[in-house]
Amino acid sequence: MSIYDINYIKFKDGGKNKMKLDKFIGMMTGHFDNKEQFDIMQRAGKIYPYAEHINTICNDKIKNIPKDFNGKFVVEESYYETNGKRHASPHIFLIMETEDGIVLSSYEIPAGEDKNTFSYNSMKNVDYAELKKSEKFTPALYHEKNGIWEGGSISQFSPVMTFKLWEKFSDSCLEVSESMEVNGKRTFGYDEPIIYKRA
Repeated sequence: MSIYDINYIKFKDGGKNKMKLDKFIGMMTGHFDNKEQFDIMQRAGKIYPYAEHINTICNDKIKNIPKDFNGKFVVEESYYETNGKRHASPHIFLIMETEDGIVLSSYEIPAGEDKNTFSYNSMKNVDYAELKKSEKFTPALYHEKNGIWEGGSISQFSPVMTFKLWEKFSDSCLEVSESMEVNGKRTFGYDEPIIYKRA
């Protein structure tokens, strides 16, 4: 088999997967807000948060990543403002391509970081071996259909606490629906998904 044939097979298989992963990452990274949706809700007299979403690849801040590692770590900064009160909710996610689709796993904010103010800009360099996968969060699985990625997961944070995540990513917007239920009653979340558009 020639070098050309080997490279073609690599591109046909691995290359295709990498293109899917890059497309997914490209859709969900950047600076987004729901200003358009928020304004509509305000005019309708509905209580709804003004939300910002900043997703940044952070592999450059992680030392000693294995050479054959093809996943992308992303810092997700979410900011919610309701009645003038602003609340930050930062996370670190690992996004990888698998045979089943694209999988998003949650990681703990690194030790020594302030969980209330953590962001890509404030993130200190951390060793890959020190990163800890969240035991509570069930990895979310996404599939692509006609250029739109859709997926989510249900996590049992405790025997009585359930977290539900559903997301839909396209070139035009990110739709994010998150809810927390305690004993079957919703304690966080909204009837309609938050619709983020690029800021």
